[in-house]
Amino acid sequence: MPFFKTETMAAGKPAQSDFYQSESASAGEMLNGLGFEFQAYPTGLIPGIKYERYISPLHGLHLRVGYNWVRHGSAGVHEDERGQGFGFTAGYRRYLSDYYGKTWFIGARGDVWFNSLDWRDGIGGPNEIGGNSKVTVVQPTLEGGYRFILNGGELFFEPSLAFGFEFNVKTKGEKVGEGPILLGGISLGRFF
Repeated sequence: MPFFKTETMAAGKPAQSDFYQSESASAGEMLNGLGFEFQAYPTGLIPGIKYERYISPLHGLHLRVGYNWVRHGSAGVHEDERGQGFGFTAGYRRYLSDYYGKTWFIGARGDVWFNSLDWRDGIGGPNEIGGNSKVTVVQPTLEGGYRFILNGGELFFEPSLAFGFEFNVKTKGEKVGEGPILLGGISLGRFF
């Protein structure tokens, strides 16, 4: 069952009162979205579950919980850095179309990750050393993408691209890599 009505049209677009309504919803009821999100960056992968609350025809707020699989390799401070951690995201999106449906979007989001990274130096040599660092990472990014609507309006698919910075705000152990980050992502979920 689609989550919007198009019977009332103004200039080829649904009227505001028809925004985000299911056939059984009361007028003006806002939708939520819940789905799987996957992001990849040059030194890691982030799968997660994302919830979005649409607060108006143009604006949405979202939360994500996820897992960060890190493989800095030689791109960090040490010869090899690898590990993982859990974290969460809070973000905002501005949809560029003034009605519900397929549309471009831009946004800003902030991640916080609690990572544990194993590092090594002098790999393969007689003086090889290694250790573990516990790192709290703050990762602000700007994102852009496109929302496709599937299955008659019940599902969404969103490819995206994000750019930002990783800041290690707390480190227990040796310093590890931080800096600019570019992430490609996809989301697949359901409106409710």
